[in-house]
Amino acid sequence: MVVTTLLDPEQTTKEDLATLYRARWHNELDIRSLKSAMQMRELRCKTPELVRKEVWAHILAYNLIRTVMAQAAARHGVAPRSLSFTGAMQTVEAFQPLLEFGAAQDDASRLRLYHDLLDAIATHRVGDRPDRYEPRVKKRRRNHYGWLTEPRAEMKRKMAKGVTEN
Repeated sequence: MVVTTLLDPEQTTKEDLATLYRARWHNELDIRSLKSAMQMRELRCKTPELVRKEVWAHILAYNLIRTVMAQAAARHGVAPRSLSFTGAMQTVEAFQPLLEFGAAQDDASRLRLYHDLLDAIATHRVGDRPDRYEPRVKKRRRNHYGWLTEPRAEMKRKMAKGVTEN
């Protein structure tokens, strides 16, 4: 059951609502990719300015990966959403030394390397999961360790002396 404020059935059909719901699901997957696959769950910077830069750097990297995925999908005639984001990210990372080495090569070699990259990305597929839904519960479990509340070197010295704190 979907509750909405869109009340005119002639203006908004059931199919339109289903499409919106699927788009929402893709948005959640995109945010999950940013947070989990790209390790952005916890930001490391301390100042607001650097936090903004860190977020924008992640978004830029995400968009670059999605662009390469779209190019791979177009080359192989598949939908971009049928390719794995994590697989594409790992493939680009694996190709990085070759891409750096390929920069010194001729245009034909670079193009062949780029096509090989697109072909490798296209092999990482996700299953067809229409109308998928998941329970809205928290899965992340806390670990049983405390927080690092003082400099690591100081904590190591205390551990070496046998001083333990809870």
